[in-house]
Amino acid sequence: MQFYTLIMTKRYRFFITILFAVIAFGANAQSTATTTDPYSRYGLGTIDPILMPQTIGMGGIATAINEIGFFNNINPENPASYGLIHFTTIDAGFSINNLSLSQTGIPTDHNSNFKFSHVAFAIPVSKKSAISFGLFPYSEMGYNTQVTKTGFGSGSSVDTNVTNYVYSGEGALSKAYLGYGFGIGKHLYIGANVSYIFGDMHQYSSTQIPTLYGMLNPTIEQDNAIGGVNYDYGAQYSFDFGEYSTQHLVLGYSAQASTNLNSANTYIVSQFTYSSSGTANVAADTVLNSQRANSKIQLPQINHFGISFQNDGHFIVGADYTMGHWSSLSIDGVNESVAAGGYTRDSKTFNFGGQYTPNSTALHNYFARTDYQLGFKYDESYLYLNNTNIKSYALTFGMGFPLAPSNAGNSYYKINFAAEIGQTGTVANGLVKENYVTLHLNFVINDKWFLKYRFE
Repeated sequence: MQFYTLIMTKRYRFFITILFAVIAFGANAQSTATTTDPYSRYGLGTIDPILMPQTIGMGGIATAINEIGFFNNINPENPASYGLIHFTTIDAGFSINNLSLSQTGIPTDHNSNFKFSHVAFAIPVSKKSAISFGLFPYSEMGYNTQVTKTGFGSGSSVDTNVTNYVYSGEGALSKAYLGYGFGIGKHLYIGANVSYIFGDMHQYSSTQIPTLYGMLNPTIEQDNAIGGVNYDYGAQYSFDFGEYSTQHLVLGYSAQASTNLNSANTYIVSQFTYSSSGTANVAADTVLNSQRANSKIQLPQINHFGISFQNDGHFIVGADYTMGHWSSLSIDGVNESVAAGGYTRDSKTFNFGGQYTPNSTALHNYFARTDYQLGFKYDESYLYLNNTNIKSYALTFGMGFPLAPSNAGNSYYKINFAAEIGQTGTVANGLVKENYVTLHLNFVINDKWFLKYRFE
């Protein structure tokens, strides 16, 4: 006699309930920006890579990554990796960002932000296939810049009235995905995700003359409600070596398809005055409130290529190369490429890194079972501003801390920590240099939910 039973204790039910609550909270929270980044003013904001701390610590290599050591990990960057997931896997995390903004002639500004980073699930379907679903940030917009001139912008030495041109924005897009990956034969794995990208972006611009009491100051507000389907797909091919096939050379490819998102636009023009004390009054009137016809945002094709070599339970090294065809980005039917008079160009990203575990089976030395990660990434972003390509560099490191497994030996836990120390942009040509430190933390469960028992 055979039957299947679900092994799930009260503590697991509680944990899963909390995770679903995090999903609901995260989906709501992503409508508000958690970044302060002047470069997020352009396009869809600052794009967040769909990476976990355990790959961020290795410089962001992910295209040719599946299992890391003996632990199952969810890697939406390449859905082919789901085919090697043998445990029900739950992964949830957050990040903290510390940012310093430098610009010639302006004091350095410091900002810190905390945000929900992801929640993801993977459930095996067969010995060589699994489904995965979850929620990640896709992009963030959060900036506030001001240009001050005298003489109503004329530069007149006689007219000393100060004119402020203020530009600000906030909002975020989230990416909810459902994916499936499976193996074909012994070495080939393929997979795909279908995703829904959604959220709101709000941008404001105003001309303010606070020294002129009673003068009407115009403000323009543009609101975009964005939503649409996107697709990711990928493949991995593994060459096995060693007496027990414990060494693996993996080649990987994955891509985000070029698809269209829907955008509902609202355009509002209002006017306000300053009081005699120099404080802004409530808007006096609304000159224009227009709900424009829905438009399209065309996302670019993004291709990832990767290679990794792993000695199970001991070390892994790898490299990624990513090409983003951002010159094809189109917003409201307008191509945003440099060639068309815009600010985007094709991007290039290089990632290098690895992980070392001294002895994953050590019984009496905890730090021998700990994972140690190091990496580097270099990014030529899609932004081209003031005749300058905006580049970024980062050194990464991380640690994976295994926790005690369940008494039955069916559940395994790990906490992963990763840090990025980097720089984006430059102070040349009137631009802004960002020095940042970002900390990432997540909690991962590998659990056998369905066990088969035999009774004679």
